[in-house]
Amino acid sequence: MHDQVDDRQLITRIAGHDQSALRALLGRHQLRVYRFVLRIVRREAVAEEVANEVFLEVWKHAGNYEGRSSVGTWLLSVAHNRAVSALRKRREESWDEDAASNLEDEGDNPEVSLQKVNKAEQMRECIAKLSTEHRTIIDLVYYHEKSINEVSEILDIPLNTVKTRMFYARKKLSELLQAAGIDRGWP
Repeated sequence: MHDQVDDRQLITRIAGHDQSALRALLGRHQLRVYRFVLRIVRREAVAEEVANEVFLEVWKHAGNYEGRSSVGTWLLSVAHNRAVSALRKRREESWDEDAASNLEDEGDNPEVSLQKVNKAEQMRECIAKLSTEHRTIIDLVYYHEKSINEVSEILDIPLNTVKTRMFYARKKLSELLQAAGIDRGWP
């Protein structure tokens, strides 16, 4: 809760064009926003560009922040909209699915056992096979630990749509994991 108060204060200062407040907000949220966008667009250069656009938008429109959600949720909502727009713009480009499925999660601890690393890679490959809508729901709920209500707000879709997509995303992911020979337990 303390971080939310600090983030809200930073947004207020950013609305007054305080560059140090923007740097502080970047320090807190840039990596999270980048990783979220990367999972959607699947290209590092595009994810960097979109993440930069998100914080440029924050700089320009911080005064429009209404405070109905946490700053982190608001940032992910802006990031989602920008990432979807970037996908639409680049739809004509061909995607290299093999390269996208081999993206390393930089958040992994280097001391993780080989068995966990292999299983995590297989899980990422299965998640990458999900549709964009299902992949985004899984990402927000499990990687960003957002509630169903927050996901509804970030994606700007009805709560029941989030619940339905979550149900089908987990069902499809379970099928993909089972087909890959992965049990539900962790090594």
